[in-house]
Amino acid sequence: MSPQISRRPLLLAGLAAGLAAPRLVRASDGVVNLYSSRHYDTDRALYDGFTTESGVRVRLIEGDADQLIERIRNEGANSPADVLITVDGARLARAQEAGVLAPTRSALLEARVPENLRDPQGHWYGVSRRARVIMYDKQKGAPAGLTRYEDLAKPEYHGQILIRAANHPYNLSLVGSLIAANGAEATEIWARGVVANMARPPQGGDTPQFTTVAAGQGSIAIANTYYLARYGASSVASEKAVYDRIGVIFPNQADRGTHVNVSGAGVVTTAPNKATALAFIEYLTGERAQELFANGNFEYPVVADVAPHPALAAFGTFKADALNAARYGALAGEALRIMQRAGWR
Repeated sequence: MSPQISRRPLLLAGLAAGLAAPRLVRASDGVVNLYSSRHYDTDRALYDGFTTESGVRVRLIEGDADQLIERIRNEGANSPADVLITVDGARLARAQEAGVLAPTRSALLEARVPENLRDPQGHWYGVSRRARVIMYDKQKGAPAGLTRYEDLAKPEYHGQILIRAANHPYNLSLVGSLIAANGAEATEIWARGVVANMARPPQGGDTPQFTTVAAGQGSIAIANTYYLARYGASSVASEKAVYDRIGVIFPNQADRGTHVNVSGAGVVTTAPNKATALAFIEYLTGERAQELFANGNFEYPVVADVAPHPALAAFGTFKADALNAARYGALAGEALRIMQRAGWR
């Protein structure tokens, strides 16, 4: 049975004083069609919250980011998709290059979402953040002299590094940020050094990198913060033990800051419900939704006044790289070519 459609307009939570009036969602806008590559059960609470506040039902289609982008392209003008949500700047860049995201303007989103976490033309807006950090075994101690991503190529870390495959967007975005900071030539030299320092060929996701360090193979893992924070909030004793054993280094604190990636949402170019779609994205940056991102999936909020989950906050505060996610996302193709030439598989 469909939920009762509210006759009241939606007043978006967290509207800052002095901004334009909030976007209205009317009873005639009874559905928003969401295509999402986020596969987190806790996100459903976000969508239910939008329905509760607005009376608008969220019709969810889940899939791999590239598959969803291709599906929207194939559906063309007849696509029901209103909003696309995906993880990582590289994937957002793919969606934008494919022409499936429309440029939009929202005073609320521009006020709440930092400039480096949204596309300059409004094709997408960041709704959550995750830092890509260096992890180590506390029992062995922090690797001496390891404070920057650039240090990972030093020969003293030979046979110690654990990291996933080159073609994963998390690594494409990280290496894209290094290209932006240091140039392509220096980044290729760096990538060759990282390959020489790997403890094993790249394999698995982020979690197996730090669990392998905890098991005694290799000493340095590269992973996103939320994977380890999940273990910190786990009721499974073995996972909690790994969390307690693994230390976190936020790289590049003395210069540009730690690389931070985003989950982003954009209005689809052919969206049949554009106003509702933008209102939904605005809702995702509201205080309640940001708390759900923080507590449901252990991600950093994009809104400054919302606290991260305690398991994440325990890693400490850090300086984040201010590079716009659109910039490192656009460099993903070059990043892959560099890594492949360096022998990073």
